[in-house]
Amino acid sequence: MDQHPAEQSPLGKSSDYVSVYTPSLLFPIARAPKWAELGLQPEQLPFNGADIWNCYELSWLTPSGKPAVAAVEFVFPLKAARIVESKSFKLYLNSFNQTVFSDRADVVRTLESDLSVAAQGPVMVHLSGMDVLLQEGVGKLQGRCLDDLDVSINEYHYNPELLRLADSGLNVAESLYSHLLKSNCPVTGQPDWASVQIDYRGPALDQEALLCYLISFRQHADFHEQCVERIFVDLLRVLGQGAELTVYARYLRRGGLDINPWRSTQPGMPKNLRLARQ
Repeated sequence: MDQHPAEQSPLGKSSDYVSVYTPSLLFPIARAPKWAELGLQPEQLPFNGADIWNCYELSWLTPSGKPAVAAVEFVFPLKAARIVESKSFKLYLNSFNQTVFSDRADVVRTLESDLSVAAQGPVMVHLSGMDVLLQEGVGKLQGRCLDDLDVSINEYHYNPELLRLADSGLNVAESLYSHLLKSNCPVTGQPDWASVQIDYRGPALDQEALLCYLISFRQHADFHEQCVERIFVDLLRVLGQGAELTVYARYLRRGGLDINPWRSTQPGMPKNLRLARQ
């Protein structure tokens, strides 16, 4: 079996925690090989998209030596050719802890510059104070929750053949979501938990089959972004060309970071909707 690119990263290894600014800690991974695995070409992707990362553990020193803290939203567009391995990202952010920055704008400039170089594309950064976090509160996914469907499950390994259209033959526009998405880190095997929302317009999906399909990721090993892209490609194959489709997963935090990939046939950007489990 080919070695996963992240095997060369700090992921799954004992690491020293550096508290002085060290941008070389970032470990990027190219998107293209996983796109190729799905039969996709970078110049002809069937989706628009972005990956929204949230950090709640950023701290640095002001010129007086006083610590400052902030929550941070990072937006990685698909035009960024690489993702950043999450543990290396966490180690990089920790390197701010004992580093003096002139002001918040200096912190943002540094983050955007380093991450854009690592990702080979424009990464956007937004800092929020604790008062803003409190005001934003907790959000909720929209549409029908699939989790209450009475289904029997016997497939816990990724199986796209579970998907099918509803017998009704109707065209619909609906929003469906589930909190039962789980996959595993491809390097450490640690579980990654998520809620996922699917919005589409096209032939009606069989909802029980959709839930069974989502649960089939339970033993699947892939990064968050790649799981969402796999779900999108599989659903679009069943719905057919011309359907409108959006897949948005909100993953739970690990290592102080949550990763929330969004893929859609439509342009735009999703709301960074912090859920109760996040």
